[in-house]
Amino acid sequence: MYVETVVNFLSTEGAEFALKILGALAAWIIGRWIIGLVLRAFNIAVARGKRIDATLAKYLTSIISVMLTIVLVLAILDIFGVRTTSFAALLAGAGLAIGTAWGGLLTHFAAGVFMQVLRPFKVGDFVQAGGVTGTVHEVGLFGTTIVTPDNVLTIVGNNKVFSESIQNFSALPHRRVDCNAKIANGVEPADAIGRLKAAVAQIPNVMTSPAPDVEIQSFTPEGPLLCVRPYTHTDHYWQVYFDTHKAIATTFGAAGYPVPETPLAPRTR
Repeated sequence: MYVETVVNFLSTEGAEFALKILGALAAWIIGRWIIGLVLRAFNIAVARGKRIDATLAKYLTSIISVMLTIVLVLAILDIFGVRTTSFAALLAGAGLAIGTAWGGLLTHFAAGVFMQVLRPFKVGDFVQAGGVTGTVHEVGLFGTTIVTPDNVLTIVGNNKVFSESIQNFSALPHRRVDCNAKIANGVEPADAIGRLKAAVAQIPNVMTSPAPDVEIQSFTPEGPLLCVRPYTHTDHYWQVYFDTHKAIATTFGAAGYPVPETPLAPRTR
């Protein structure tokens, strides 16, 4: 019975159905090509106008892409005889189920809208948001894309980003670089501080105002722990961070300071 049904369908409507499939494939390919052209034209117009920054431009591009894709899908459904009015009625009838299933996505979308309005950060900023630290690559419809320092592309939901604390390390013109240096108990702290201040001041891109801070942070059994804190522009943070550690090692080596060692506890009989 089923074989006869299939044979009957293929003999009567098979050719028409095959043409609809070919038409749908052609519509999808051509439609995606047109959508790509529209998005490229929009990005070119934004780049030439220079009135919309990269963060908002990518967000608008995502919205346009989704809207045009929905229009394309509706057009393809129309090829198969599914009218848009019927499709809208179907969506309305399943509204509760769809709303429940998409509730999480809608919260991310709403958070993304608020992020575009309040602008806690922009594309290119180095931030800590949603438990992830890195450079903002894109603020999308539902998620924010961050590239971590180890070059891993990470997507965090907009609602998670917006509902937690955000640290924007690029918002201010300069940052403090925090490093530590431990000296042995027999070394004079003032001598070590003076040598480090002179060495750190010679590091490229270290700011003169405010001047680098080198002070005793705490005392340990091995010897005093010094905090070494130069200031630099946010673009040069990691270069100054690593150069400061090199300067500490070079300075202490040139001064002939002994390596800090943990004192041995006296033996008890």
